[in-house]
Amino acid sequence: MNLLIAAACLLIGSSASTDSLPGYGQYPIYTGKDLGLLYSPLASVFRIWSPTAEQARLYLYRDDSSSAPVKVIELTTGTDGTWWTSLKGDWKDFRYTFSVRINKEWHKEVTDPYAKAVGLNGKRAVILNLRQTDPPGWLLDKNPAFSGANHPTDAVIYELHLRDISVGSGSGIRQKGKFAGLAEWDTKNADGLATGLSHLKELGITHIHVLPFFDFNSVDESRPDSPQYNWGYDPLNYNAPEGSYSSNPSDAATRIRELKELIAAIHRHGLRIIMDVVYNHTALTGSSSFNELVPGYYYRHNPDNSFSNGTGCGNETASERPMFRKFMLESVLFWTKEYHIDGFRFDLMGVHDGPPATLPCPTLPGP
Repeated sequence: MNLLIAAACLLIGSSASTDSLPGYGQYPIYTGKDLGLLYSPLASVFRIWSPTAEQARLYLYRDDSSSAPVKVIELTTGTDGTWWTSLKGDWKDFRYTFSVRINKEWHKEVTDPYAKAVGLNGKRAVILNLRQTDPPGWLLDKNPAFSGANHPTDAVIYELHLRDISVGSGSGIRQKGKFAGLAEWDTKNADGLATGLSHLKELGITHIHVLPFFDFNSVDESRPDSPQYNWGYDPLNYNAPEGSYSSNPSDAATRIRELKELIAAIHRHGLRIIMDVVYNHTALTGSSSFNELVPGYYYRHNPDNSFSNGTGCGNETASERPMFRKFMLESVLFWTKEYHIDGFRFDLMGVHDGPPATLPCPTLPGP
């Protein structure tokens, strides 16, 4: 874990950086670890960061398709630009969104940027007990050690797309194009040759580098049997798995459990998993959760205040600003701890810039 934090700090940089829009530099920095949702059967605590908001609300829905919320809660101002509330009782499986009022105008409802579980097409976050998504033996799952010299340079990495590896009609895999499909073992094609995970194992690789499997924007999860395809480099919800790779995209717990089952299978067969992450841009720009809650802050801008487009994807995130840097680090740590991810491939790493010199990387514990 120490190496992971250090690597993330080195990735984002440590040199001073000048913000072209100095107003953002005056925004308060929240250092707490409770942004998003903290769930328990006794109460759910919600907290967002929106320092320019005059008012903020939490909306609770029964399910993904409900047109009207069952409850609307006015959030209370907290420290360093945050808004929060504690909701008594067990609200498990309810959906939730946030909205803020800035300059006397209410912004549209958006998903929690920190959401760890989402419903169909990621439009609403889901209140969930993550421990109930753990497959049997999950707490005992460990990343396998390298064989032989055990040096990082000994890694043999195979890149794949979750749909492509199993979707072929002759793959012999039942759950084609799904997390569960890659988890299947001892699958064969019509010629008796190994396919899927079994084939990857026999190749002698050590790491499987999987193209993005966080919740992305381009595939309509409500039409799982329709021809749709995307590599997944259009992030919608960074901390929740993509629903189109699940057997039931409408059930937040299912997509999480099936991903964990896949990772456990990869580890059980002596391999490691590398997650392709895309923090350099978002699928949506002006209407993204980030921008609706804190307009402008999370993105770089041109001198005329239009969105900069160094990624070629319509926007580029501002990793030099403390709260997006914090988001990235906490997101990587979440995937490591909750999903036992072994490594990360950062898309367009050169887009990420250094944080201000006054905000050093976190102090690491002992070895």
